[in-house]
Amino acid sequence: MKMKVCSRKEIGELDKLAMEEHGIPEEILMENAGEAAYYVILKEFGVKDKKFVVICGGGNNGGDGFVVARKLYSTGGDVDVFLLAEREKYRGSARKNLEILPKSMRIHYVDSYENLKSIHQAFLGLKDTLSKADAVVDAIFGTGLTRNVEGIYKEVIELINESKKKVFAIDIPSGINSDTGQEMGISVKANYTITYGLPKRGELLYPGYGRCGKLYVSHISYPPELQNSDSIKVEVFKPVPLPERRADTTKWDYGPVLFIAGSSSYYWAPIASASSCLKAGGGYSYLACPESLAPSLAEAGREVVFLPQKEVIPGFLTLENKDDLLRIYKERRARMVVMGPGLSTHEGTQQLVRELAREIDVPLLIDGDGITAIAQDTKIIEERKAPTILTPHTGEMGRITKIDRIEIEKNRIDYLQKATQELNAIIVLKGPHTLIGYPDQKVYISLSGDTGGKAGMATAGSGDVLNGTIAAMYVQGLTLEDAVPTGVFIHGLTGDLVAKEKGPRGMTAKDILDYLPRAVKYYEDNFEEISKNLYDKIHVI
Repeated sequence: MKMKVCSRKEIGELDKLAMEEHGIPEEILMENAGEAAYYVILKEFGVKDKKFVVICGGGNNGGDGFVVARKLYSTGGDVDVFLLAEREKYRGSARKNLEILPKSMRIHYVDSYENLKSIHQAFLGLKDTLSKADAVVDAIFGTGLTRNVEGIYKEVIELINESKKKVFAIDIPSGINSDTGQEMGISVKANYTITYGLPKRGELLYPGYGRCGKLYVSHISYPPELQNSDSIKVEVFKPVPLPERRADTTKWDYGPVLFIAGSSSYYWAPIASASSCLKAGGGYSYLACPESLAPSLAEAGREVVFLPQKEVIPGFLTLENKDDLLRIYKERRARMVVMGPGLSTHEGTQQLVRELAREIDVPLLIDGDGITAIAQDTKIIEERKAPTILTPHTGEMGRITKIDRIEIEKNRIDYLQKATQELNAIIVLKGPHTLIGYPDQKVYISLSGDTGGKAGMATAGSGDVLNGTIAAMYVQGLTLEDAVPTGVFIHGLTGDLVAKEKGPRGMTAKDILDYLPRAVKYYEDNFEEISKNLYDKIHVI
């Protein structure tokens, strides 16, 4: 089953549909939410004779917290409930669940935000209670948070984080923007998060992903048609099996791919791209590079077939190479062209990239310096008839879209969807976690490659290995739509395997290249487990 990922607006619409069209009362949804959180606490931590602090905000997230508190208390937990809103502010199901809390339970009220003495006393009481607790339930904010956390909320979150207690976050760690994953000034650092209906975008994008701890999802009685609605365009990439390699095939059945790459300043990028295609299962890699580079590059990539290009300017490909390169890709019957790794930003080279992009009529993957060239005239990509794949990091995405990199990082999915639609291209927005966007605004989130949250793949040249890995998936027989995210996933999986053995700090792009065959084998050998458990990142209850 696909795992859709929703925005704040989408989850609100799904809740409404569940209640209005499917007749599921809000009280049932809230009860199921609390039951799911209680189950996780029981499973991961235990309840009987444990001391819990349940901290509830003024909305339905607080109402979920009341359900959790009631269930913990009824099964032997020692529970203190702290309300961060006036009793009168609770509405609907949240109010009902507040009213049915057991009379013998300890409930601490903040009577009025204007009553500073009351706030101070409650704050000191919470601090003292936290010091004696075993675990905390964060039910302060839900998915509706849109502004920075301030005032007593900020102080309470600081107390939770300073307490070093086990934290169970209800729906999303308080302080995380559910659409972008950005921290709204401050956020709860949870050990476990129990989210409802579907995962939220902000729970799978950093820094939000890093604040969730172990992520559980409960569908709380959502019918399958709501969980899998086509209107929800973002989903976790679910791995697909690699095509069978029959005994009666040859290298020509898995290629060729033409790489146009390299300059006097970049020796790694061209060989990493061309070699990674072979190491990930491709059968034939051609590398068109400046002729002066070929002898030294051949030492590192002996299996690559070199097509040295004459140099009008020493060490660079320029517009004068255009006709020869167009002839080569046609005569050699390249099934895909990868252009840009290490090509340089020399003006003649940049002109060459733009001209070739106009005329190459097979799938074209553009990376690195190729993206810089295309950013100067994106209409070239918009007008291409054959598919285009762009693989930018956020800085390069900024050049393409003319939007500051920092702004893109604050809202990666929305900017990606806009760009893919406008450019009519598949865009791989690299980063933790990498996003793969399509012109129809579909976005896959790849959960591999964060190397345990330690950014091991944040090393020069790892993106060059990605290019060839994507190309290899395509020439082995996957559709382009599947080949791109599969290449991204396996590339990330490779990084995770390297980090596990060598540690994330010292790993290099060469390590990733060298581990690629092992990662492909691991992917095939463990495919059922990887596919079922979504790479062990999301746990459905």
